[in-house]
Amino acid sequence: MSGEAEDIQVVTFGLGAETFAVPVAFVREILDHREAFRIPNGPDYLLGLTDVRGEGVPTIDFRLRLGLPRAEPTPATRILVVDVPLTDRTLVLGLVVDRVLDVSAFRADAIEGAPDIGVSWPSDYIGGVARRSEGFVVLIDVARIFSSADAAFLKLPAAA
Repeated sequence: MSGEAEDIQVVTFGLGAETFAVPVAFVREILDHREAFRIPNGPDYLLGLTDVRGEGVPTIDFRLRLGLPRAEPTPATRILVVDVPLTDRTLVLGLVVDRVLDVSAFRADAIEGAPDIGVSWPSDYIGGVARRSEGFVVLIDVARIFSSADAAFLKLPAAA
């Protein structure tokens, strides 16, 4: 590897008091919060389908997916539309987050490994942790947010 560490561009967002980030490369767009079209018999974190320019995008409550308590939407609540790389395809998914903070850059060599203890959310979703003056930012490993069973359930027909 060369002596220069590359920067990783991320979109940072908040869930409660915690700050998370996903790489910009996976973010298609950021939408104002809107109610999703409900899908019966889905997992508790699946809110339903959100219409994104005529495409039904499965939308999840990211707080619930990480094991955090449900929260009522506020004017700051946003939907991050992301590409989730799966083995056989790319899943377009909406993640409901409390607020979007900014686009930041972290040096790749400044990202620490995922902590093994003392976190309230499943550590297998964590790609690493970066330190900022305001505290830590947890980098989400987008490809590991869902199990294969979740991905199979989310393979929904396009009609909404």
